[in-house]
Amino acid sequence: MLITVTGGSGSGKSEFAENLLLKLDGDEPGDRVYVATMEPFGEEAARRVKRHRRMRGGKGFETVECYRNLKGLSLPESVGKRPSVLLECMSNLAANELYGGADRFPDGEEALKLAAERAELEILSGVERLLGQAGRLIVVTNDVFSDGISYDASTERYLALLGAVNRRLAALSDIFVEVVCSIPLYLKGGPL
Repeated sequence: MLITVTGGSGSGKSEFAENLLLKLDGDEPGDRVYVATMEPFGEEAARRVKRHRRMRGGKGFETVECYRNLKGLSLPESVGKRPSVLLECMSNLAANELYGGADRFPDGEEALKLAAERAELEILSGVERLLGQAGRLIVVTNDVFSDGISYDASTERYLALLGAVNRRLAALSDIFVEVVCSIPLYLKGGPL
């Protein structure tokens, strides 16, 4: 089962996704894996990582950090049961795949276009591989498309990449839910 949870910054989407996974797991024994995609650099990133770790503390998650190359990730194995997985968050993974460090930063429009195409393929094949390893997969992503601001070519390419990935996730998902002010709005599938 694939569930995608989207929402704006501070919408409550992360807490909703964690609680939904716990609800779906019920009292079932087994593993919960939190795939963290935010590369912890700078004070702001460190604060966000600390906050998210505190939020999921005591909930039975094993954290696996994966900043790029999701398709290369092998989940921890459990006897007879595939783990429940929460991937947090797709917007960080998309940025990491597109820009991937100073040595890989695309230079020029054509290089940026090719990097975005490669990043989309990498991400989607990674989601499919992860889904094959998971009993259930919840992907958290961001809605960053509503501000109406014009951006530079690099940011526009990133937004196009994230939009393409989110569209594909919506198509693949059994449930697609947007969280607004901590209120879930089911856009595909229904409440569980």
